[in-house]
Amino acid sequence: MMTMNKSRSEISQVVFEKVATLLVEALERGTKSWPLPSPPIIDTDFPVIQPISPQDLIEQGLGLLSADRGMFEYKLNSIVDLVVPHRMNLTDDPYLVHQKWLGKRTNMVAERLIFSINTEWLASALDPNAPDTTRWWLSIALLNGLSIGPFGQPIHQGYHLLESIAIGERPGSWHTQPRAGPHQVDWDPNAVVPRIMGVTAHEFGIEAGKWLLQELETSNAERRRLLVEWIRLLMERPELVGPLGLFEILARLCEDMDVQVAVQISRCLAKAIDYDKTSGHELAKLLMQRNELMIRRAMADVLTRLFRRLGDDALPFYYQLKEDSDPDILAVVSTTSADLRFLNGNIWVENLVELSKHDLPVVRRNLVPSLREYFVRFPDDRHKLLPVMWQDGDEVVRTRMRELLIKMSDISSTQFSSRITDLEQYGCDLSALWRLMDARCEGSAQAWKDWLSGEADMPRTTETLLHVSTMEAPETLPKLTEALETLDKELDFDD
Repeated sequence: MMTMNKSRSEISQVVFEKVATLLVEALERGTKSWPLPSPPIIDTDFPVIQPISPQDLIEQGLGLLSADRGMFEYKLNSIVDLVVPHRMNLTDDPYLVHQKWLGKRTNMVAERLIFSINTEWLASALDPNAPDTTRWWLSIALLNGLSIGPFGQPIHQGYHLLESIAIGERPGSWHTQPRAGPHQVDWDPNAVVPRIMGVTAHEFGIEAGKWLLQELETSNAERRRLLVEWIRLLMERPELVGPLGLFEILARLCEDMDVQVAVQISRCLAKAIDYDKTSGHELAKLLMQRNELMIRRAMADVLTRLFRRLGDDALPFYYQLKEDSDPDILAVVSTTSADLRFLNGNIWVENLVELSKHDLPVVRRNLVPSLREYFVRFPDDRHKLLPVMWQDGDEVVRTRMRELLIKMSDISSTQFSSRITDLEQYGCDLSALWRLMDARCEGSAQAWKDWLSGEADMPRTTETLLHVSTMEAPETLPKLTEALETLDKELDFDD
């Protein structure tokens, strides 16, 4: 027992010293902008007393940390139980069994702990019944100082604290999960109390939130990257987008000198357009004006999402990226070209024809998956895409097209005959196709060769009629037992 207590005490003291150091450093950073924003919630019976100076606030924070050692130990135990590796015997003391492991990770434990303490202080500051203004100054300054970059606790835990401030609610005190449905375990068909489905911006909390966002925007690149991550998460809260002025911030950051900031903004575009199509479109235009390679690649990566949300308005982005010189961008754009068929069939085909003659093999390869849809719309291959792509000499392309032709021969001998006729007229080498056909069905290749030479009739296959849904429900539905019997017959499960 003494060994247990000794190991626990040693780790506790080391972590406490690290937390105290983090606290001082964070408060020093967080109070560089002075004065701090006013608390969102106040008790009218008690006047708000602003801290005298940053140093005074730091001393208050250290005093609270030292005075409430019980709270520190409780949170330390919770974090240790959370982070230690899985242990077979849950009765083992983690401080004893994992002493060496914890000893090497005291910095990680201290970081989690300082955020947990800040959450506790903010909860006291936002208590609607007894708001603690002293802890408000500490929590807002500490959050500002702890928000140092887009990694670890500052992203998600820091965002949660920002969100709490903006809505004027204690951290973790609101519930905004979607309403459970019959497919979910927690669904209660008899529930009559409605769940909270959203949040409400708090007038004074918004002001404090805007102060914090401005602190990050006017700081170094790492903090601006964190700001974009927070905004990406805030886009899930439409109630806060307008009050916090997120679009205005994003518009300014689109011109940020740090390329990674602009790259991260590209990942916000989908949600931004969902919220406000016009404003989101303008953000995309601003990013497309940038010439940095990483930004161009980022825009190529989100091009599909832009097509789905902007429709024809995303075409200028596509045309601009299609003329790029970077092979990686061209590879992504050629894949995205398949989305054009949902916008305009003619434009889609024109791009297929154009890209089929592209110099880069990867561009031509990425067009092969589109050939199936192309043959559905143009069974006569009026643009002669098949022979053109076959002749380019790329074996990967030919392999994929041979697989497509084999499937076509199983479905429609008429279409297959037209395609191999075109290939032969263009002088394409069909030897690999014949070998593949013979491997699947001996003699099938020779039958088609004889037909091509005029020595035999065209081989016939039983053409499969593909079911095309009318998108209308039938007037009557079969009973379940009848449907199962039909399925058994089709699968030869009957005795």
